Amino acid sequence: MTLELERASGGKIQITEDRLQAFQAGFRGPVLGRDAPEYDGARRVWNAMIDRRPGLIVRATGVADVVQAVRFAREHALLLSVRGGGHNIAGLAVCEGGLTLDLSLMRGVFVDPKARLARALAGCTLGDVDRETQLHGLAAVLGFVSETGIAGLTVGGGFGYLTRRFGWTCDNLRSMQVVTADGAVVRASEDENTDLFWALRGGGGNFGVVTSFEYRLFPVGPQILGGAIAWHGERAKEVLELFKEVTATAPRELTLVGALRIAPPAPWLPKEIHGKPMVGVFVCWSGAIEEGEKVVARLRRLGKPAADIVAPRPYVQMQSLLDATQPKGRRYYWKSNYLSKLEPEAIDVAIDRARHIPSPHSAILLFHLDGALREQPADHSPAGNRDAAFVLNVASSWEKAEDDAANVRWTREAFEALRPHSTGGTYVNFLTEDDGRDRVEAAYGPATLARLSQLKRQLDPTNLFRHAKTVAG
Repeated sequence: MTLELERASGGKIQITEDRLQAFQAGFRGPVLGRDAPEYDGARRVWNAMIDRRPGLIVRATGVADVVQAVRFAREHALLLSVRGGGHNIAGLAVCEGGLTLDLSLMRGVFVDPKARLARALAGCTLGDVDRETQLHGLAAVLGFVSETGIAGLTVGGGFGYLTRRFGWTCDNLRSMQVVTADGAVVRASEDENTDLFWALRGGGGNFGVVTSFEYRLFPVGPQILGGAIAWHGERAKEVLELFKEVTATAPRELTLVGALRIAPPAPWLPKEIHGKPMVGVFVCWSGAIEEGEKVVARLRRLGKPAADIVAPRPYVQMQSLLDATQPKGRRYYWKSNYLSKLEPEAIDVAIDRARHIPSPHSAILLFHLDGALREQPADHSPAGNRDAAFVLNVASSWEKAEDDAANVRWTREAFEALRPHSTGGTYVNFLTEDDGRDRVEAAYGPATLARLSQLKRQLDPTNLFRHAKTVAG
């Protein structure tokens, strides 16, 4: 009996039973073919629009398993994808017909509170890291949804509530352990394998399999001031104008996220606003709470919100506040750009497009950046885009496949209408499955992409790690 797998360059290869058995004998984790009971659960990712069926899924329990899987893929020239948290919008974690290397069982986190460092295995989610670091009143710079995997977030740059204070997630890496295309295990840092270290800080999954990350930690929490304030949709213009005013002068301890959407039936929102247009501002103040109250008072001066749940709360709770808006199994399609400022015309266009949202789960989001990003030179890492003051994300989400066309069309039209107000740059982790080379170049810029392409040829000459937003020339 043989197993048919997709080759990286196209076509099929037959893996004989004895070769497969030899692989399984040295691999500690589960090896799942398409007939395995766990297969369907293992292949499904957060975005239900992604429906790929790998020929084989191997679930690593440690670095030795990762090495064996990479060498097996290289030896047989297999199409290879690597899964961390499986939360990427483009579904890069799973490939069609090839070998998927699943790291999600590798979830240890080890904190050194004295050195303010955490080492986290590549299968960890943001919630895993936050839970362990907050035991010591420390935090890594991570994202906004606790179920996101740290691996994809970090190698794509990464941003969250602490980015304004401390930079991109990848700016705060001390080192990474990496399995390279030839199956070697190396350390990448500022003084070891420096080209690889540079490339992995924003260059995505193009250069190797990161098996662990060493993050610098910062004193944050356990209590912060955070939550959300919501107003009825007809107040969108005055709310976003105040949002613009507050973000222009905000201390770095403050991060705001603006949202235009249909009010969900969330328990913190009154029933009379459910199903109606709303404008919301999510608030995270990571400094002294009494100082934060003074800053948040500027938002509250509009008065008469539909709901206001900004209050002292655990940082880990703030980190999961948006989880309910991003459940696994919905259909997701995004278009995103960076803004250097929030122009009045952009506010008007966003409000107009939000009036036509076809799904109650979709939103136009404005993530507040600026601050510490600007402290590093533009070429410090591939994440770059250090002129960004906001991430604008047209984030569609819906339930049924028959609604795909209407939701994708609205997303694209809203994105194009807002595009003239962007820097021209975009966040690589928000690129969707159909975004091509032009959008990858927009994420990096020509000079950085050329450098990444050169390093790709050196570090992965056979393009083994091609199931990514590729930088290969």
